[in-house]
Amino acid sequence: MQTHHISHPISTGDRSKLPSSRPPAAMWASAALVAAVFMLSNSATPLYEHWQREFGFSPGTLTLIFSMYIVGLIGSLLFAGQISDRYGRRPVLIPGLLIGAMGSLLFANAASVLTLCVARMASGVAVGVIVSAGMAAVADLGGVQHRRRAALAASVSMVLGAGLGPLFAGTVAHLCRDPAWLVFTIEFVILLLALLLACLLPLPRVHSAHGTGARLWVPTIPRVNRAHLACGMAVFGPGISATAFMLALGPTLLTELTGAHNPLLAGGITCLMFFSAACVQFFVRGLSPQRILTLGAISVLLAMSALLFSIQMSMMPAMIASALLAGAGQGLGQLGGFTLISLHVAQARRAEANALLNIGAFGLAGVSTITAGYWINIYGLSVAVTLFSLVMACLGVAGAYLIPKLLDLPRPQVRST
Repeated sequence: MQTHHISHPISTGDRSKLPSSRPPAAMWASAALVAAVFMLSNSATPLYEHWQREFGFSPGTLTLIFSMYIVGLIGSLLFAGQISDRYGRRPVLIPGLLIGAMGSLLFANAASVLTLCVARMASGVAVGVIVSAGMAAVADLGGVQHRRRAALAASVSMVLGAGLGPLFAGTVAHLCRDPAWLVFTIEFVILLLALLLACLLPLPRVHSAHGTGARLWVPTIPRVNRAHLACGMAVFGPGISATAFMLALGPTLLTELTGAHNPLLAGGITCLMFFSAACVQFFVRGLSPQRILTLGAISVLLAMSALLFSIQMSMMPAMIASALLAGAGQGLGQLGGFTLISLHVAQARRAEANALLNIGAFGLAGVSTITAGYWINIYGLSVAVTLFSLVMACLGVAGAYLIPKLLDLPRPQVRST
C-alpha cells in the first residue's frame, strides 16, 4: 500500500503565532464562557410545561419554539466562525454574549409564545457564537502542545453547562410559583460575568489567509479535512438529535409515564443526561477519535432502543437509561468531532470548521425534533416516539459502519522544525 506524507495543518508557522507556554488557567477560563452560555441553552427545558399551561399551546407548537433555537444557532454559525477566524475571537464573543443576556431578559419577562420564540432564537445565536468562536478560543489558549486537552475542555464545558442549566431551573420551578423570572435573572448575571471574562482573556490574534475584506461566504473546509468533518457529523448529529428530543419532549414523556407534572424530575433527568455526556469523555479521552466516534454511534443505537422500550412498556427506568445513553452518544460524538478538528484543521480555519460541524449536527436535531412534535399531533405519542427512535437508530448504525471507511486515511505527520 502506498503511503503519503501529509503535512499537519498546524505547522511551524502556526506555532509562532501561539505562545508555547500559555498558562492552562486561560484555557479553562475560556471554557467557562462555553459553560455559561450552554446553561442558558437548556434552562428553559423544565419550564416548557409551565409556559404550556400558561399560554395553552400544543406539543407541535412547543417543538416549534424549541426549533427557533436551532434557527438562531445555525444563522449565527453561518457567519460567526469565519468572522472569528478573520478578525479574532473577542469581536465575535462580546456581541454573542450580549445577545444571550438579552435572551435571558426576554425569558424572564415572557408574556406570549412570540416572546418565547424570540428568546429561544437569541439563545441560539449566543450558542452559535460560543460553539464557533468560543470553542476555537479554548483551542487557541490551550496551544499546540495541549490540543487534545483543549478539545476535551471545550466539549466537557459544553455538556456541563447544558446539564447544570435544567437542573437549576427544575429546582427553582419545584420551589417557586413563578420560576422563570428568578431563573433567567440569575442567568443574566452569569452572562454579564462571562462578558467581563471575555474582555479580560489573553486571546491571541488570528491571521487568516482565507478571504479578506468585508465579503462573507458559506462556510467551507479544506478538501483534506472533509472526511474528518463527515465523521464528526455522522455521530454528533444523531447524538444531539437524541438529546434535543429529550430536551423538547422529555417533560411530555415524563407526564405520560408518571401521570404528573414534575419539573424537578425533568430537570434532574436532563442534568444526568448531560453529566453522562461529560463523564464518558473523561473515560475515553485516551482513545483514538475513530474509536470514540464508533462508541458514540453504538450509544445512539442503544439509546433509541431504550427509548422505544420505555414508551412501549411504560417503564421509567428505560427512559432514564435512554437519556443517559443519549447523553453518552452526544458527548462521544462531539469529543470525537472536536478532536479531529483540533488535530487536523489549521488554526485559521478552526472556528469555521467548528461552525460546520455544529450546522450539520444541530440542523439534523432541529428537523428531527420538529418532525417528532408534529408526529405526536398527528399519530399520537407512542407512534411518534417509535418512528423517531427507528430513524435515529438507523443513523447510528450507518455512522458505525461508515466511520472506519471515512477515517481510513494516511496519518498526518508534523513537519520538524
